[in-house]
Amino acid sequence: MSILQQVTEWPVDNVAASLIVGDDMESIGDLDHVFELASVTKLLSAYGVLLAVEEGVFELATPLGPEGSTVRHLLAHASGVGFDSRKPQKKVGERRIYSSAGFEILAEAVEQEAGMTFAEYLKLGVFSPLGMDSTELYGPAGHGARSSVTDMSVFAQELLNPQLLHESTLVEAFSVQFPDLEGVVPGFGPQRPNQWGLGFEIRGTKDPHWTGQTMPASLVGHFGVAGTFLWVEPKTKRAMVVLTDRDFGDWAKPLWSKFNDQVWESLDS
Repeated sequence: MSILQQVTEWPVDNVAASLIVGDDMESIGDLDHVFELASVTKLLSAYGVLLAVEEGVFELATPLGPEGSTVRHLLAHASGVGFDSRKPQKKVGERRIYSSAGFEILAEAVEQEAGMTFAEYLKLGVFSPLGMDSTELYGPAGHGARSSVTDMSVFAQELLNPQLLHESTLVEAFSVQFPDLEGVVPGFGPQRPNQWGLGFEIRGTKDPHWTGQTMPASLVGHFGVAGTFLWVEPKTKRAMVVLTDRDFGDWAKPLWSKFNDQVWESLDS
């Protein structure tokens, strides 16, 4: 029996998932069902911002946000702005404050320079080239997208074998930025350190965490309050997408971690 069969027993109305290993993929559920992504949206938006960097819209070192902050700080949740407020809560580079507001600042900067909405920029630069026809950014850049497992699997494969971005860009995006910063992973409490890349959460040594405790520190990804997650492990060319329609809560915390551990163990067995 496929390890993915477990998700059909989860306390949700709808769930779909895919597991990618190299060029192979297995999946379960209605892969074309469109789910809310919530904060998994940040991975798509970060990819769009990185594309803007490569296209010369701005640089990672370009000042943006509070005084002393840059594009890099905003992508890495190190600018000091609050979760949902652009007002600085801490000094730049002092603490990892998980911020959706920071992604709104990034999106607006792209819009100003590119002469189109950020949603259009993502569609033209990311979604359409990858054939992600059911994916759209309809709201804020930090949490306002919806998609399907079909599309997000294509995106996960892009993360493992980039075609739209230079490989060196993703190496940087998957590398720890401002490595000693402490902070909180929403739903899982304080993490010391709270490692993050350029828009991509890095597993590191976080405990507790939504990924499995046996999974490598190099794993990157994101989860969303809509009951969604995506992770990729670049070194082994592995990735997983799970989308549900039940908001993240106590039901998910032990379940996701245990499931991810079992998935990882099954791949190494």
